[in-house]
Amino acid sequence: MNQDRAIRPIQIFGCGNLLFGDDGFGPAVIAHLVRHYPLPEDVLAVDAGTGICDFLFDILLSPSRLSAIYIVDAVTMSGRRPGELFQLSTERIPHIKACDFSLHQFPSVNLLREIEHHTHIGITVLAVQAGRIPDVVQPGLSLAVQQAVEPACAWLLERIAPSLPPVVRRAGSGLCRENDIFG
Repeated sequence: MNQDRAIRPIQIFGCGNLLFGDDGFGPAVIAHLVRHYPLPEDVLAVDAGTGICDFLFDILLSPSRLSAIYIVDAVTMSGRRPGELFQLSTERIPHIKACDFSLHQFPSVNLLREIEHHTHIGITVLAVQAGRIPDVVQPGLSLAVQQAVEPACAWLLERIAPSLPPVVRRAGSGLCRENDIFG
């Protein structure tokens, strides 16, 4: 693990592939976050792309302990509308994804669960309902998912930097926790 990562107790990982439509949501959120907002010194925001497993293995094996990990990713779950943001616990991630190592699917759920069960690190997953994840290279987020980038940044900032001035949210962003609307 690189030394800079080891000393930052709060880490945010944007997961996904920018070349496959809405799968690029996680990296888009990280890019927007670091470009437009000052992050506290104890926070590291990383575009993990499709290599989140390497980061998770490092964290699991590292003697230094983080306090919180935030994962930002696109998922497809029934009953949700494209662009809808919601929080998932590792237990609520669909079972079908638990062993899925596809480039277009959620990062290693098994590793997240190992970290959660064998450390004191809090893991929070902020997911967006994908509207379009193509099977062939087609970069670019759908409009609904693009409009969820700023509300995702606001949600993260409220948790990692509550002392910073509040971020103005776009009306109708539809930020949800499981089935409850965030205020």
